[in-house]
Amino acid sequence: QVQLVESGGGLVQPGGSRRLSCATSGFTFSSYVMSWYRQAPGKERELVARITSGGSSTNYADSVKGRFTISRDNAENTVYLQMNSLKPEDTAVYYCRGGVIYWGKGTLVTVSS
Repeated sequence: QVQLVESGGGLVQPGGSRRLSCATSGFTFSSYVMSWYRQAPGKERELVARITSGGSSTNYADSVKGRFTISRDNAENTVYLQMNSLKPEDTAVYYCRGGVIYWGKGTLVTVSS
């Protein structure tokens, strides 16, 4: 059974940092491109960051470049999203995606004072 479980969400002040984790099981994690998406209230889901299967290449949405970092640990079947300099507009449910098939259920990040 495939599982992707996000954690690390919560309330954070503007300018603060948060690290999201996505623990996976049930598929060959090291063979999959992994991504983080987010969906803000009233908006469509959007790609935040993507990392290749070996971790050698990443790409980011323009809105998070220089602030967010995606990484992965293939030994632990886990992908991370380090978020720094958070802004209120980063408030969203953050989802982990494995390849084009697998989705987690999301974790809410709220950036507010």
